[in-house]
Amino acid sequence: MTPHTGPGAVVDAVAELQLADLQLAELHTSLSSPISDSMNFLNEVAQRYPDAISLAAGRPYEGFLEIEAVTRHIETYRAHLRERYGHDEAQVRRTMLQYGRTKGIIHDLVARHLAVDEGITADPESIVVTVGCQEALYLTLRALRRTERDVLLAVVPSYVGLTGAAQLADMRVLPVRTSDEGIDFDHLAAVVARAKADGLRPRGCYVVADFANPTGTSLDLDTRERLLRAAEEHDFLILEDNPYGFFGDGSAPLPTLKALDRTQRVVYLGSFAKTGMPGARVGYVVADQWVAGPGGGRSRLADQLAKIKSMLTVNTSPVAQAVIGGKLLEHDCSLRAANAREIRVYRDNLRMVLDGLAARFPQGSRPAVTWNVPRGGFFVVLTLPFVAGDDLLEESALRHGVLWTPMHHFYGDGRPRREIRLSVSHLTPEEITEGLDRLAAFARAQAAPVTEVAR
Repeated sequence: MTPHTGPGAVVDAVAELQLADLQLAELHTSLSSPISDSMNFLNEVAQRYPDAISLAAGRPYEGFLEIEAVTRHIETYRAHLRERYGHDEAQVRRTMLQYGRTKGIIHDLVARHLAVDEGITADPESIVVTVGCQEALYLTLRALRRTERDVLLAVVPSYVGLTGAAQLADMRVLPVRTSDEGIDFDHLAAVVARAKADGLRPRGCYVVADFANPTGTSLDLDTRERLLRAAEEHDFLILEDNPYGFFGDGSAPLPTLKALDRTQRVVYLGSFAKTGMPGARVGYVVADQWVAGPGGGRSRLADQLAKIKSMLTVNTSPVAQAVIGGKLLEHDCSLRAANAREIRVYRDNLRMVLDGLAARFPQGSRPAVTWNVPRGGFFVVLTLPFVAGDDLLEESALRHGVLWTPMHHFYGDGRPRREIRLSVSHLTPEEITEGLDRLAAFARAQAAPVTEVAR
């Protein structure tokens, strides 16, 4: 019998050698977590229902984004480099277009910005410029997690990206309850004590002190000071994430935890996504803690984070950094000044949403919907008379044309709750009005069966 030859035989042979399906259970454990699906699910829902008004996305307002600003900022930063390098065009070109310094090329401007806007004194060498704040967060967790004993404290509900980054770093997160002050300190002490009794080492506590995502909560001055004392007492670092701090109600801003930090307990995580340009994807971390080496030498924690970054993203795009650097230079390194228009939009949008909710869900009316009243930021949390999970989000989008975020995504356990998050940041007044009308119609329709059963 003549063996089968020709193209068909090759295809058959390849088919026999085809790799069997990879098994999810054999891939990294983070991929099996509910958190790993959260970002993708929320993005895909918006894409599936493009006509729905999104009260879900925490994106910056797009009305002031300009393509022309990109080239202008780059030229501003180029002129800055030209002056620095004595008009050595080759060095200017190399700095902006070649592989760059791992810790970044705008670290000096970031330090000036922190001094001008936040009252934070930071050595430029303690700053690592990152690919968005998410990389800054991951680098910090990856450095702090030595063994499975190392754990992270986090006030819940918390930013989805925190839980996701911790999972990628194989770092367990111990939830700490929130309170009217923003942190339940009794619960914090109990969690730390229980962790140490179990042989664990709480290395840090993640917190957003100003207008947190998702709750909009801010810590008052006494709470900030108390948290710093708790970090010293229990010997952990504070990971302070501050993407929304500029967007308050006009009252005097409180000092950041880092500005209050006198013992280098705070690792400060910053982002230019909301205040610079979201598409640039530039963030940073201030890690000025000292690290003792085996030979008695010392280095900054920032230097250790740079080692990890060199094996992860190598360096942050110098072109993207030039965009942010140019914007900083054009406003004397004050992003509060640079964001004057955006601050007004976010403040007006928040007030319009809060007033709109009061008009549509007056006290004592049905359905009984309540909400918190943040002093700034992007988010408001609604408490509903029914459980609101991903299934209801789909129904809300399909039947009522409005999107919101189920709060279970911020607890990391996949258990739906009676709470949803609304975002006020990127909408126009007309979209807010229509979006709240649609949300009210959804809430009434969903609560009707609950009311009938109650009767």
